[in-house]
Amino acid sequence: MDQICIKRLEVFARHGVLSEENALGQKFLISATLYCDTDKAGRTDAISDSVNYAEVAKLLQRETEGHVFHLLERLAWFLARRILLTYRMVWKVELEIEKPWAPVLLPLETVSVKISRGWNLAYLSIGSNLGNKEENLKQAIQMLNEDEETEVTKQSSFLVTEPVGGIEQDDFLNAALEIKTLRSPQGLLELIASIEKMLKRERLVHWGPRTIDLDIIFYNDEIIQAENLVIPHIEMANRMFVLEPLCEIAPYVMHPVFHKTVMELKNCQQ
Repeated sequence: MDQICIKRLEVFARHGVLSEENALGQKFLISATLYCDTDKAGRTDAISDSVNYAEVAKLLQRETEGHVFHLLERLAWFLARRILLTYRMVWKVELEIEKPWAPVLLPLETVSVKISRGWNLAYLSIGSNLGNKEENLKQAIQMLNEDEETEVTKQSSFLVTEPVGGIEQDDFLNAALEIKTLRSPQGLLELIASIEKMLKRERLVHWGPRTIDLDIIFYNDEIIQAENLVIPHIEMANRMFVLEPLCEIAPYVMHPVFHKTVMELKNCQQ
């Protein structure tokens, strides 16, 4: 991916653990590498088709001067997040913040913190078989979009599917979503749990009826096995109500464990 670079922007600000640093301030040097697609700007020669590095530099200066943090780690995280939320063309940002006047009482040129942050691509399965099913799905999608750090970028059609698990219940309405998110896998899990709670999901019977059901199917190409979260979803390859809508929006996404595409997994079930 193309890069737009800002190197060693000098800013006088008040970040540090010591109270004297917060009161008197000192010099910081900020470098940022923005990863984005500049092909359109190269063809049109229009700044509106690119990321204006002058604006980004002013944002870095304004936000660095306008806040007081103890740690460079916190400042770097804050600035990276502001860039990613302000300039949606930027897919990833790398930041280095140097502190040449750090009060360490030893001869050194500078200390610095480097971080890399970016949007993550995830796929969700969503379903409902209680109440107004379509409205439940639409509300959940709206709530995902209302989260500042999450955006629904693709959505399958709503498909009627038969329930699994042997519990007598109404048919489900299912869909698949592609999202981009700044949240970690655990952070995304917390978000969808809060949406389920707001839409009054109750887990009374395993595989039983529910107002809303949200599952993380893929998160980038990561393999995660935690006590409360397994990615890719452990049952997704066996569930047509997941594979069929997912195949509409991501047929060639590769399962990182089975090394088969979503379409190939679906064909294995037919």
